[in-house]
Amino acid sequence: MHKVTLIPGDGVGPEIAEATRKCVDATGVKIDWDFQECGIEVIEAEGKVPERVMESIKANGIALKAPITTPIGKGFRSVNVFLRQELGLYACVRPCKQYKGVRTFYEQIPVDLVLIRENTEDLYAGVEFQAGEADTATLLSTINEMATGRKIGTGSDSTGVSIKPISYEGTRRICDYAFDYAIKNDRKTVSSVCKANIMKFTDGLWYDETRAVALAYGAKFEWDELAEGVAPDTELAGRAGTGESITYTERLIDNMCMQLVQKPELYDVIVTQNLYGDILSDLCAGLVGGLGVAPGANIGTEAAVFEATHGSAPKYKGQNKVNPTALILSGRMMLEHLGEREAAAKLEQAVTEVIEEGKDVTYDMKPDRNDPTAVGTQEMAAAICAKM
Repeated sequence: MHKVTLIPGDGVGPEIAEATRKCVDATGVKIDWDFQECGIEVIEAEGKVPERVMESIKANGIALKAPITTPIGKGFRSVNVFLRQELGLYACVRPCKQYKGVRTFYEQIPVDLVLIRENTEDLYAGVEFQAGEADTATLLSTINEMATGRKIGTGSDSTGVSIKPISYEGTRRICDYAFDYAIKNDRKTVSSVCKANIMKFTDGLWYDETRAVALAYGAKFEWDELAEGVAPDTELAGRAGTGESITYTERLIDNMCMQLVQKPELYDVIVTQNLYGDILSDLCAGLVGGLGVAPGANIGTEAAVFEATHGSAPKYKGQNKVNPTALILSGRMMLEHLGEREAAAKLEQAVTEVIEEGKDVTYDMKPDRNDPTAVGTQEMAAAICAKM
């Protein structure tokens, strides 16, 4: 018996959470679901993520979370970011895999890659200074007094500042996770992504450390014409792998975006920083049909939270209309994390069959979004359950 915290979220969250719970239960794995309300209404009423929610996740060590609304430009920063930081969920794992029957522009190209994103550092660390505040004026004055070669800001009243921390420890940890993931899942390539040609002391540090980790794993280093702007290290280029024969490559973030659009089949495991990873995860989801089929996991040493990549879509709340696939596939990842690999494979196979048949699927998975034969959220979940 596994005890799992279930957070229904808000908007369409409760609907897809219920659909996912049914599908996970249908695998035969015994789950004791610990329901914890933590939607936007609860957070606004209590002023924070309730401590009972945090205690539940810490006690159980694992949670399945439906989407929670994040106000734009005001209010609570982000429940997702808060959970990642408070629980030390340093690795965001987002598989992007094609399923036959999902309409994409890449139906003839085998896209099957995994984005691994560092979760705790970078601009998402939340170290910000608001324009017009006294602390901002002090910070700008201090920076401008230092011998940095240039001055920033036109004045404390008109300039906001965000700090981008990147550490050797954080970089080492996430790159180690990426290589370990690649080995355990029979992946052949790990691509490190940043913007080291511009940000020498943060993204430059990132490349220094990801190269060191790659060396520790005995990876083969590969540079070619795709790595535009990346200066090859002649001592590392072509180094023969001595361990698991994994190839290590580097891409600048802008070039990576272009490469993923043009040649996504070339990529396997991609490891990157927080902001770049957030952007790339949506791009990669677009390669395989959109956020409706994009699962995700946030992994730490003491806890793991599994969630869909998409948001709460409040305009569809209560309509039994939205696609539950992303959260169901997140449930598959959760089962695998729990060591229930056979059940995870059974659930994914059921999802695959329902999508390929194209009969019991939601409106967004039909060739015509107005197709009257489209089923609702719970009906699609029931069809998946029936396959197991």
